This record gives sequence, C-alpha cells and structure tokens, in this order.
Amino acid sequence: MPLFNVRVYGILINENKQVLVADEYIRGGYYTKFPGGGLEFGEGTRDCLAREFMEEMNLRVEVLEHLYTTDFFQMSAFNPQHQILSIYYKVKALEPITVALRDTPFDFDETQLKVYESKNEIETFRFIDWEMFSSASVTLPIDKVVAELLKKG
Repeated sequence: MPLFNVRVYGILINENKQVLVADEYIRGGYYTKFPGGGLEFGEGTRDCLAREFMEEMNLRVEVLEHLYTTDFFQMSAFNPQHQILSIYYKVKALEPITVALRDTPFDFDETQLKVYESKNEIETFRFIDWEMFSSASVTLPIDKVVAELLKKG
C-alpha cells in the first residue's frame, strides 16, 4: 500500500546573503539539502520545522512565509512505496547559531562520526554564498526546484 511521507524544510538566508544547507551521509549516500525533516503524527508543519531546527541545530527559529509545496510526483529515494510531499518555509534564526558550521561539504568531525556508528546517519551544516548558490548546490530533486525558485526571486 503506497504511503505519503511529508517533509518540512526551512530556507534560512543570513544577513550576509548566505543560504544554510545540511550535508548528510545517510544509508550509504551523501546528500546536501535544506534543513528540516519528517512531519510526525499530530504535528503541524510549522511546529515540525521549529522542532527539527531545535533537534538538529539547537536553534530556535521563527517560521515565516510558505515558499513551496511539491506539485509533482516524487518517489522516496529510500522506499519505493512512499511518495514524498515536501513543504518549504522561509525561517529566521531567533538567536546566534551555536553548532559548528563547516566550510567544506561533508566535513564530519570525530564526535559526529561516533554518532554515525549508533544512528547510521550523520549531519553537518554550512552556509553557501548567494552568488555561488544554485540548484546544483543541493541533491534532492524537490530541493533543486526550490533553489531555482529562490534564485529567480
């Protein structure tokens, strides 16, 4: 029986006109994506996004306007029985970012590598300068659509 997998992502652009991305190694693959994650039962999309930023970055964010919701069929890369529905919002950090930010993609440190051993996934964050940011900066098909929309204004 096919299932829907609802994902909620945040677009955070800082005062230096840089776009926040997450670099993940999960299930044997490397992915650069927007921060966010899966909607849990009983949760609204905005609450989901705020929770994901807190869990992943220990960062309180204000969820701003809706940017995009998937309007085409996208099968999950991890489960062919799941259809992905992704919802994107602009977000604003309500406090300074305290997690280590990287300059290089997939630059995982020792602590993160130890977490990988138990969770089988690893994640780090970095900013990409607006001039360098494009759909090629992200891996997931729906993220590429959103990157194009962002660049078009």
